[in-house]
Amino acid sequence: MNKKTLLTIVIAVSTIMLFTLSAQPVKWKSKKYMTIVSYNVENLFDTIDDPHKNDNEFTPFSKKRYNTERYNKKISDIATVLSSINKKDLPEIIGMAEVENKAVLNDLVKTPQLQKAHYKIILEEGPDPRGIDCALLYRPDVFKYLSHKALPVVFPFANNRRTRDILYVKGIVKKDTLHVFVNHWSSRRGGMQKSEPKRMQSAKVLKHNVDSILAINPDALIFIMGDFNDEPVNKSIYNVLDAGGINEHKELANLMYSLDKQGKGTYYYRGKYNMLDNLIVSPALINNKKGVRLYEDKGWIFHPDFICYTHKNGDKSPAKTYGGKNYYGGYSDHFPVYTILFQK
Repeated sequence: MNKKTLLTIVIAVSTIMLFTLSAQPVKWKSKKYMTIVSYNVENLFDTIDDPHKNDNEFTPFSKKRYNTERYNKKISDIATVLSSINKKDLPEIIGMAEVENKAVLNDLVKTPQLQKAHYKIILEEGPDPRGIDCALLYRPDVFKYLSHKALPVVFPFANNRRTRDILYVKGIVKKDTLHVFVNHWSSRRGGMQKSEPKRMQSAKVLKHNVDSILAINPDALIFIMGDFNDEPVNKSIYNVLDAGGINEHKELANLMYSLDKQGKGTYYYRGKYNMLDNLIVSPALINNKKGVRLYEDKGWIFHPDFICYTHKNGDKSPAKTYGGKNYYGGYSDHFPVYTILFQK
């Protein structure tokens, strides 16, 4: 082996090691570190027609031909993604969007990939006509559940007067109270500007509840995640929610802000990456001298090749399950995002 070849190998290995170390501690201690994941799982439906929901397209005899085989693959695929984010330990908290009901989550947490975590499930059926909701999975050995509630979002200016509820969950991590909000704001259907008031309204509801917590305890540990259908620089997040970059003078910090500035994203539309999935925290999770805080002041996008589709131009986008009625058999049309907390 010549010196040039050896140097190439050393650089390659070092690059891989640096990438790995940047995402998680060298020595993982399950009692010290915890992974929080946010994932829009793209229509995690069962195959049963619910007469109270507009879920007909996800049944065996629909145009999508969504049968038991495809359902089981979808469940297994999502489990594989979640169990791959941290090879050393299963995520302690998982926020999810586009989940039909608790039944599909029961199937998910019982998969061989996830069953050892003994996840508990939180989901409240909301007003979405298709029946998709936000959900939270948590490991009871790490997160001690206290309470939860669904926060309604009402549009006084629109015919469809409600959208998906924001899921608020409160629990104990170590000895600290952690407030978690899981979001799935209104889509950009009909155009970004035309639909923007709906996301602004969701931001106002979230902001009101966050401010209520901070008014009681300015050092409260607040973790906000989900599919916002807006990016970090859009008005709903940056102005209304008052969430910006780590070093900006904002009430909240968006851990995906810097990645968005680099042109990266979790969703791919018309040849452009969009950072629609965000992780937003209160200052205490950054500044805490004692107790629970961020391991690094950043979030990561999980996008290994096995959940990607490679375009002709070389871009890699989330490998989606469906495109209209066409079945592609992918994982989801979103990449998951995650960060790590630890006890200082």
